[in-house]
Amino acid sequence: MRHVRSIWNGAISFGLVSIPIKLVNATESHAISFRQIHTEDNGRIRYRKVCELEDREVSQGEIGKAYEDADGSIIPITDEDLSHLPIPTARTIDIVAFVPAERIDPLQMGAAYYLAAGGAPAAKPYTLLREALKRSNKVAIAKYALRGRERLGMLRVVGDAIAMHGLLWPDEVRSPEGVAPDTAVTIRDKELDLADALMDTLGEVDLEDLHDEYREALEEVIAAKASGEAPPEVPEPAAGGKVLDLMAALENSVRAARESRGTPPPGEEAEVRPLRRGRAEPKETEGKKSTSTKKTAAAKKTTPARKSTARTAEGTKKATSAKSTASTKTTGTGKSTAAKKTTTKKTASRKRTA
Repeated sequence: MRHVRSIWNGAISFGLVSIPIKLVNATESHAISFRQIHTEDNGRIRYRKVCELEDREVSQGEIGKAYEDADGSIIPITDEDLSHLPIPTARTIDIVAFVPAERIDPLQMGAAYYLAAGGAPAAKPYTLLREALKRSNKVAIAKYALRGRERLGMLRVVGDAIAMHGLLWPDEVRSPEGVAPDTAVTIRDKELDLADALMDTLGEVDLEDLHDEYREALEEVIAAKASGEAPPEVPEPAAGGKVLDLMAALENSVRAARESRGTPPPGEEAEVRPLRRGRAEPKETEGKKSTSTKKTAAAKKTTPARKSTARTAEGTKKATSAKSTASTKTTGTGKSTAAKKTTTKKTASRKRTA
């Protein structure tokens, strides 16, 4: 954090303990900013600060603060006036309470800062506060003054550092009254089950994997324009329409989410796949009209004669094979056909013998 400029210097007041700290921005914006130009000649459009009484532009050093009263009168306020505010938080982050983190409404949370220890003397009390927050599993609620007003803050541990989130005052958070639909609706259990299934299918996400796709697309457009190329084509928008059937929309959403993540529907492996294998096996067996199948069936019926029949069949098969081979070598194509017929007859005889 040494290369980051601090925006506020002060101290944390922790009971009788004072911890010198520097306030450093914990976040940064990567948004692409645009300049305003004159479309005819690309000239920059600038805002000039002009004194309306003298009708001339004034420098930053000539500009101060003032409060405009209800009657329009101007009351100048100097930095010295602000430094003498009758509050203890002018240069101090004053811790007023320690509460569980779940007590803080996320609607109240604003800008985030890191609190850097202000020098070596602050190391000991800084570490003490950090470890106390860790062990208590609580956050500290504090008041501090920044940019001309007193603010509310929440201190918590981030890694080995203490971070502070600016909080809105409770009366600055609007009530949600009138925001929710005032039409009475009934939600069925099956609809909730489908919503739960969709949430489970989408699952969790590592926030580190998320990025600003709009900024990346904008950078591509700028790069194309700078090189004189045509900007990328706009993808076709997804077909939209009115949701006429909430159940159908939920079912389609669950199905689409599972397909995108390669997750099979529940029960598919246990019910569908075994049935397919079971149907394929009988067809494969019926398609084999082989002699060995009939031999097996015959052998089950005549168990005592199985050995002698097998020997006879084996001898007959060898003799037939030997004669068929000799006949093929000496006679040629014409006699080979006759040998096949003889083999067929002997095979039929063998079936009857079996």
